[in-house]
Amino acid sequence: MTAVAETSASLGHAIDRSSDPLIRVEGVWKIFGRNASRIVGTPDADLSRSELREKHDCVAAVRNVSFDVWPREVFVVMGLSGSGKSTLVRTLIRLIEPTAGRVEIDGGDITAANQTQLRELRRHTSSMVFQHFGLLAHRRVIDNVAFGLEIQGMPKAERLRRAEDVLKLVGLEDVANSFPDQLSGGMQQRVGLARAFAVEPKVMLYDEPFSALDPLIRRDMQDEVIRLQHETGKTMVFITHDLPEALRLGDRIAIMRDGAIVQLGTPEELVGSPADDYVANFVRDIPRSHVLTLRWIMRDPRSGEEDGPQLDIRTTVRNAVPLIVQSVKPVCAVEAGRVVGVVDKEAVLNAIAGENS
Repeated sequence: MTAVAETSASLGHAIDRSSDPLIRVEGVWKIFGRNASRIVGTPDADLSRSELREKHDCVAAVRNVSFDVWPREVFVVMGLSGSGKSTLVRTLIRLIEPTAGRVEIDGGDITAANQTQLRELRRHTSSMVFQHFGLLAHRRVIDNVAFGLEIQGMPKAERLRRAEDVLKLVGLEDVANSFPDQLSGGMQQRVGLARAFAVEPKVMLYDEPFSALDPLIRRDMQDEVIRLQHETGKTMVFITHDLPEALRLGDRIAIMRDGAIVQLGTPEELVGSPADDYVANFVRDIPRSHVLTLRWIMRDPRSGEEDGPQLDIRTTVRNAVPLIVQSVKPVCAVEAGRVVGVVDKEAVLNAIAGENS
């Protein structure tokens, strides 16, 4: 008996680690205030935000942040308001100038780029989706979607054909000739997504794009991002303050506090092994069985245990429970067609019990 693993953001695409990271961030700082550049590299850089404000009248929004993002990866940055996450994503394409550090995108040194190179980056290599849709009220939906292509200088007929294709991708081809104020909030955000995808960027940057939407529309938009990622294979950096959203979308998640990353890992790693009390407090209300997979709870098989029912190693505990409960033998966790471990009822009970500990 073989069951099929559930579908999730992390199961529907393959991250490409065969080449270099598409985004590389090394030691990025952003300090607001006079003489900010003189603080990095000194003992005062380690002062708390309140101490730094009192001593230098400066605010450290981003503190020595480093990470890589691989092709086709969905990399989520999350934290509470004021944690520095939105400032960080803006430094990636220098909408906000970093105080120190280095950012590379697709092999190019963004921190060393001149204004012409930055414009080309923003027009061709990256697209950003904001919380506020920023649609042009006097333009039709199709013209809004084609706007980035117009900025690139693409001929009108060609850009409208491309806009039509992208509107079909997001399911809005029927409203191509409508105006933004004739659409619901969710539809307007879909137009924003279509506009970002129209320029065929290598990197999609999302800055809390669904925060203003009601819960049902927000979930629909999350589904849309997951579907678009699966269909297009875009590399995504997604900013959010919502942990369930982060867990649902992210291959890896960086949790920020006071400008610094306090833990970076997969959803399983954050929920199953939080780095400190701050992260533990974030994830305490998340049902572990909904996030942890067989990989997290499996053990090595004993003699005669490798002929039990099989499940993909990425199956969540929650989805594996029915098969494990009815099976006499432990369930085999399978990866690339090979049994790599087994999961028995005791392991499942321990995982579920951890939800209430």
